[in-house]
Amino acid sequence: MDTKYLDLLTEKYDSEEKVVTEIINLDAILNLPKGTEHFVSDLHGEYHAFQHVLRNGSGNVKEKIRDLFKDELSKTQIDEFATLVYYPEEKLKRVVNSFIHTTELDTWYADTIERMIRLVSYASSKYTNSKVRKALPQQFVYIIEELLYEKNELNNKTDYYSSIINRIISLGQANKLIIGLSYTIQRLVVDHLHVVGDIYDRGPYPDKIIETLMEYHSVDIQWGNHDVLWIGAFAGSKVCLANIIRICARYDNLDIIEDAYGINLRPLLNLANKYYNDNKAFRPKMNAKKEENSEENILQITKIHQAISIIQFKLEMPIIKRRPDFQMHHRLLLEKINYGNNTIDLNEKNYSLENICFNTINPKDPSKLLKEEEQVMDKLLFSIQHSEKLARHIHFLMNKGNLYLRYNSNLLIHGCIPLNEDGTMKTMRIDGKDYCGKELFDLFEYYLRYSFNHPEISDDFATDLVWYLWTGENSSLFGKKDMTTFERYFIKEKEIHKEKKNPYYSLRENEEVCRHILEEFGLNPDQGHIINGHTPVAEINGENPIKANGKMIVIDGGFSKAYQSKTGIAGYTLLYNSYGMQLVAHKRFTSKEDVLENGTDVLSVKRVVDRELQRKKVLETNVGQKLLEQMNDLNRLLEYRYIKK
Repeated sequence: MDTKYLDLLTEKYDSEEKVVTEIINLDAILNLPKGTEHFVSDLHGEYHAFQHVLRNGSGNVKEKIRDLFKDELSKTQIDEFATLVYYPEEKLKRVVNSFIHTTELDTWYADTIERMIRLVSYASSKYTNSKVRKALPQQFVYIIEELLYEKNELNNKTDYYSSIINRIISLGQANKLIIGLSYTIQRLVVDHLHVVGDIYDRGPYPDKIIETLMEYHSVDIQWGNHDVLWIGAFAGSKVCLANIIRICARYDNLDIIEDAYGINLRPLLNLANKYYNDNKAFRPKMNAKKEENSEENILQITKIHQAISIIQFKLEMPIIKRRPDFQMHHRLLLEKINYGNNTIDLNEKNYSLENICFNTINPKDPSKLLKEEEQVMDKLLFSIQHSEKLARHIHFLMNKGNLYLRYNSNLLIHGCIPLNEDGTMKTMRIDGKDYCGKELFDLFEYYLRYSFNHPEISDDFATDLVWYLWTGENSSLFGKKDMTTFERYFIKEKEIHKEKKNPYYSLRENEEVCRHILEEFGLNPDQGHIINGHTPVAEINGENPIKANGKMIVIDGGFSKAYQSKTGIAGYTLLYNSYGMQLVAHKRFTSKEDVLENGTDVLSVKRVVDRELQRKKVLETNVGQKLLEQMNDLNRLLEYRYIKK
């Protein structure tokens, strides 16, 4: 081992006793039960629903409350107490205002604090005291630790503990303590959070979701196709930028661009007003604020939607032409249009075009941007790359994210593993070399990170490949042959709208295929699972999210409201604790007010995916492997110190 590293370790552990103590500590931690992992996917800007699932730990909080208080509290009381843990500030206001007499309120405070302390103790039973201390509200650490260890004492200190609680109440600190304990409980019931892609687009508050994740105690992210689109825009891809604005316009979420990230859309609106009119195909969808929106505002969005869509189609063409490895020449659609009679030849068939808005297209050079369009895109790119808030969010995504993750024997991916019909890995040729499987994923991620690190370059291979990840046939994030955005806008016949999925989506029902994928990524197929997002599971039609004899678990059940009529639910989440895995289906989240008023929750059925024969310990996890490495280093440090003597 490098002596410089050992010398650095010596500075931290400057005595033999400290080294030995740390080895003993790490060895003890290895024998604790593994912490609970919480998997969520395809959040799509639905901040309020995500917040609720995060606060209740996909039902984990209420489950622990039931376990602990089932013989003491009624179902209504359990619901009330759970709501207090989820939303302590709001619930406290309602509770405090409901009491007339101070003595009754003080009694409620004392009972609630006592129950909170018991719940903290129960939820923290598999953690070290050091880890629990870090989770406690700092201003009350000493007091809470005293109360936590009450059960280990004889009755000699009963008055002492009562005095602590009574003094907290008399000094007006009860609310602050209850709030702090509530967030401690939320933190303790979930040890680590996995976000399996697609934080952005469709819903209104992706920025708030990321702000929440930035404050979360332990999280990783597997990028989704929509996340990569935003990364690409920040990295300098104008075609990715056009896509994110188009999607925001389509779902009436342009305030994400303007208000959340401070991007000035006025130049784009001026261009849109000059060249475009109303067009039913480009009116915003899923408009949650429709009653608030004036016809004038809807018309402006419709015009912007058209302007940015045409710019997007133009910007795609030079990339397709300069990247033959992408094999997308059949998508040069603006060149296939007969502008004289507004028809297009596709798949050896002629289609009439409707909802046309080709005012800025030069039929002789369809990909050429107007000077005004160039200026608008230059201004938008400058703005998006100089948005301080967006910069923080994209840097966070890059720091916490990957295209895939191998974690505790499981493979986490958002989209797909591109496969051939026979289940073999589909190859993509790049610069004369074929890539597939894990090697293709690694190549995609390398170029994505290269593009992010070189935002000044907007037309290099790396930046073009980021766009390909959004829309290319061999992309691990897209998973279809073609993206038929153009056809959906302009062609009436729905036969041409269909996007053919990669064989992966039918073959993932096959256990042998899933086992082969796990082996490809260096995981044990007997122990591992593939945890997948991206494609909503139509439970309403009987589709099962647990596939391939439990080797494949699909957790996109429709957080996005746009999908809920098709899925019949409002998302799946997955819990993996020391006893095994449980899949949780969620009912549609109505509002925080409904939870506070009625104690309602959004959980439906929990399904056991896999149950451990023996309770899994930290030793068997990724964290355990890191701790073993630390112990190995410390043992070598002991030898090194002895040699130096």
